[in-house]
Amino acid sequence: MTALPEPDRDAAAALWSAYLAAHPEAAELAPEYDVEFYGDSVELADELIGLVIAGGKRATASLVDEFRHESQALPRIGSHWIACDGRGVPRVVQRSIDLRIGPIESVDDAFAWDEGEGDRTRADWLDGHRRYFTRTLAARGVVFDESQPVLFERFLVVWPPELAD
Repeated sequence: MTALPEPDRDAAAALWSAYLAAHPEAAELAPEYDVEFYGDSVELADELIGLVIAGGKRATASLVDEFRHESQALPRIGSHWIACDGRGVPRVVQRSIDLRIGPIESVDDAFAWDEGEGDRTRADWLDGHRRYFTRTLAARGVVFDESQPVLFERFLVVWPPELAD
């Protein structure tokens, strides 16, 4: 796995400005945005942003601990984030539309389907996310525990217009 680069924040700001020019009301609802990658490697970021761009991925899950570790606030309904590919190029602006916190086992079939990964089943989702959370926490010297809260997030792609929902 190849380590992720820094995201291109200037390009992200330009993408955000274009979005706001077309949708000025978005700034009133949520004037801030985050710039992020999916996953923990170039390869995984490219795979997952590809699913977003193709339209099959409209959900994501993160450990609440990840936000604490990065000193980031949890997203809120209406908040935006810009997702980058594995080179750090911003590709889409996303808006959070549904958030829920619960244990990993609380994932349901519909969420696993909406996340769009693997065979889109709950069993495959659980297997993949257990491995991912175990790996990413171990890199920080932390042991994954199934009682740790998971943030289940659904989103819409809102920019660029050719990819927007």
